[in-house]
Amino acid sequence: MLITLLFSDPFLFVVGVAAIIYAITVHEFSHALVGRLEGDSTAEHMGRLTLNPLSHIDVWGFLLILIIGFGWGKPVPFNPMFLKHRRWGPALISLAGPISNIVSLVFFGLILKLISTSSLLEPTNYLVIFLQWLILLNAILALFNLIPIPPLDGSKLLFSALPRTLGAIRLQMDMERYGPILIIGLVVIDSFSGISIFGSLFNWLQHTLFTFFT
Repeated sequence: MLITLLFSDPFLFVVGVAAIIYAITVHEFSHALVGRLEGDSTAEHMGRLTLNPLSHIDVWGFLLILIIGFGWGKPVPFNPMFLKHRRWGPALISLAGPISNIVSLVFFGLILKLISTSSLLEPTNYLVIFLQWLILLNAILALFNLIPIPPLDGSKLLFSALPRTLGAIRLQMDMERYGPILIIGLVVIDSFSGISIFGSLFNWLQHTLFTFFT
């Protein structure tokens, strides 16, 4: 886990922390920005329409990322009653986070590719490592949040796409209440059962991205 780097390579630890802070900040800010564009100023009034990381970092969620590799940022609130598009507005706001991470990973990936193909820096250079961290963490954050389980962003897209006649299913299952428990359960089972679906997926993602951008 990242916390172990604090003792073995403190500078690399700082690089990793900076990449995490960036990925979370741009993700949550994008939620707030699209919410404002959709006509809802809830996030803006709560000080979330900013690129200041302190407004988006959840202390416990951030510490868990460092310790066990799984955590969260502060959820960005919105009021669906104020949205211009009542049905698809929540999906647009939710997808803004993963899309911002995908745009970020492509941007930093192109910079890494330029550096790699021109041999400007050694692969062990901290700037190169920082770019690799940014690419991987933005990719993981985008992919994980697209899982259609509340409160992850993919659930808003799923619920918006469902026919209105199926809306009662969402209420009956009470997915907003039990979704976080389900997500934590999946992560714990995946981590300690030896299945490692997430681990395998993220390793494949890392290999694919670094092969393409280097």
